[in-house]
Amino acid sequence: MYSGSSDGEGHEAPARKIPPASSMMWVRNLRRFIGSGAGLGSEALMELETKRILLDIFKEKQQKSNEAGTIPSFYKKKPEEGSISHRVQRLAKFRFLKKQSDLLLNADDLDAMWVCLRENCVIDDVTNAEKDMFSQAFPVSDINGHLTMNYEDFCHIASVCTEQIGPKCRRFFSPSNFMKFEKDESGRIAILPFYLYVMRTVSLTQARIDMSELDEDSDGFLQPHEMEAYIRGLIPNLAQLRDMPAAFVQMYCRIAAHKFFFFCDPHRRGKACIKKVLLSNCLQELMELHQESEEEVTDTEQAENWFSLTSAQRICDMFLALDKDMNGTLSKQELREYADGTLTEIFIERAFDEHVRRGKSGGGNAREMDFESFLDFVLALENKDTPEGLTYLFRCLDLHGRGFLTTADIHTLFRDVHQKWIEGGNYELCIEDVRDEIWDMVKPADELKITLGDLLACKQGGTVASMLIDVRGFWAHDNRENLLQEEEEPEEE
Repeated sequence: MYSGSSDGEGHEAPARKIPPASSMMWVRNLRRFIGSGAGLGSEALMELETKRILLDIFKEKQQKSNEAGTIPSFYKKKPEEGSISHRVQRLAKFRFLKKQSDLLLNADDLDAMWVCLRENCVIDDVTNAEKDMFSQAFPVSDINGHLTMNYEDFCHIASVCTEQIGPKCRRFFSPSNFMKFEKDESGRIAILPFYLYVMRTVSLTQARIDMSELDEDSDGFLQPHEMEAYIRGLIPNLAQLRDMPAAFVQMYCRIAAHKFFFFCDPHRRGKACIKKVLLSNCLQELMELHQESEEEVTDTEQAENWFSLTSAQRICDMFLALDKDMNGTLSKQELREYADGTLTEIFIERAFDEHVRRGKSGGGNAREMDFESFLDFVLALENKDTPEGLTYLFRCLDLHGRGFLTTADIHTLFRDVHQKWIEGGNYELCIEDVRDEIWDMVKPADELKITLGDLLACKQGGTVASMLIDVRGFWAHDNRENLLQEEEEPEEE
């Protein structure tokens, strides 16, 4: 009647159904207990809170990604001050910079490397005995120019330095570094350029670490107060600035930092890229103040170095002398006395129009030049041959804001120079001849107009600008042959 065997092989009992875990009472109670955080230790609570935060962040990003579609994210909000992400970022930055600083060679390491280089190199083709005689006969400065090493010496010195200093000096002894230097006919390089390369690399790396520590928002840029703090930290290490009066330190840092922003922040965004600062000539000029002996630096060199104490005091004295009413700003009338009044009226007017912001009252007489604008003004006039200085001046020369100068503009600009020239008792000259001479000097791509690019390309843009804004600049150009002859005569004597 029934199919299948009598022992029950063909009949299977119905499988027992196990209820899902979520429906069990004890599971629900346990999850409720854990979810409330009751009974968990501080570490477990922290782990739970971290997972919740990460989950919220993931959901938020996923939601934004869905809303944005295919448009990529180009803005990332900076973490709020005091938040967990901000603290983690600062801690990670501190540890990274600390690690990079530990990998640098210190002063003792550099001295040890120099000893290794001198003891394991050769002096041209002389023997060791001759080397000792050579060392006794000539001063160290003369010997250094003759010390060389081939690639085998280079590898040997690398091993010696690694044993004495440690593995952190190994990266300087790579084959690619050896190939960077000029070699003689025997394939050897001089040790002095190599050692200077190591010193400069260490110095720039240390400077980048120091600047990065001051970069509060870690965006790779320094704001004015951060750059001033960096310079303030350098003052004790710069031999020529150690005796600076304490009351003048703040003003000095303000003046010194402004040159960095004039050359490294051309768009006037209020922040300078750290990489650009490190590669600029400004930093090299600042580091020249390391020279210990006062005899090594002449008064002329101190005056020409913007970062010297002499130059900073000169700038302050100049501003105070021009500020007759002592209100902290310069009017057009006061600025006309700059450089003994040799600048033209039209240039002063244009400098105020282009580079001086109008006062809060909005009146025409309210526009006066503050100290920062005065520093830009002085930097532009003292660096006319640089792209940054010439860009500043070209905006003043471009009377109509068209981006180029015409023959009419040149005539208008030089008319004031011509007037001061005649008032100074000089010979009569033809404005049209000067205009034609300027055109011949620049050789513009378009024969009818001169652009900023033309002035930069002709390599005489600074001279042209001086001829159009300063009667003293035109006199120097007109007497250039006599001035050149006067410079050559002392050299012959």
